[in-house]
Amino acid sequence: MKTTKTAPPDQDNRSSIQVIDRMMSLLDVLAYHIQPISLKQLAQITNLHPSSAHRILNVMVGKGPVDKIEGGNYRLGLKLLELGNLVRARLDIRREALPFMQALHHEIGETVNLSLRHGDEVVYVERTVGAQAMMRVVQLVGARAPLHITAVGKIFLADAGDAQALEYAQRTGLPAYTEHTITHAKALCDELAKIRKTGYAFDHEEAEKGVACIGAGIRDAEGRLIAGLSISAPVDRHDKSWPKQVKETADAISRALGYRHA
Repeated sequence: MKTTKTAPPDQDNRSSIQVIDRMMSLLDVLAYHIQPISLKQLAQITNLHPSSAHRILNVMVGKGPVDKIEGGNYRLGLKLLELGNLVRARLDIRREALPFMQALHHEIGETVNLSLRHGDEVVYVERTVGAQAMMRVVQLVGARAPLHITAVGKIFLADAGDAQALEYAQRTGLPAYTEHTITHAKALCDELAKIRKTGYAFDHEEAEKGVACIGAGIRDAEGRLIAGLSISAPVDRHDKSWPKQVKETADAISRALGYRHA
């Protein structure tokens, strides 16, 4: 009976790391050369066998980081530009938003949050908080929360449209975190329709009892919703002027990022 030998896990790991290392070497060479470069040149510069270089390049061409053009030459692909723009936007948003967040915090004296969407959650990436209030609501930087229980999460769902919101509802099941959490798809879509009209969203004790939030969206120069600004505070300290202040501050950050319709 013939037996098949399998590679030990450590060997598999080393092979995977080696492929990634070779891929990065090829990308570095492509980045260095302004003009498209041939397979032969790439193999020579990276000290890779042409067949190995060709195999790795084919995968990268299929995924987008590398383009293969007429004549069989290679250059960096548009996928890298797309990823670079996302990284730049995420770096810029924190730098641009912080002065506006600090000004809003100075006006109202409550926690101001900046968050991004990551899949079916929002991720808190910046916050401003003071020590004046007896009770403070603090969202830790790096913390995550489901979209349907947060004000900013609802902003992202509203922007995506009802079809995607319904997919989100089916995918997640809209789990309850308090008795105020929206757990039915129709109720969620009804709330999203209101958000599209006003430009801001609420979390009415849906994530945590006794705590409410107000959120508004931040757009980049191309008009894409890239982040959300929110205020978190105990319910009894909320002021009806806050939605307007949050929306105006989010719009000001959008303008600072190059958005011209805010």
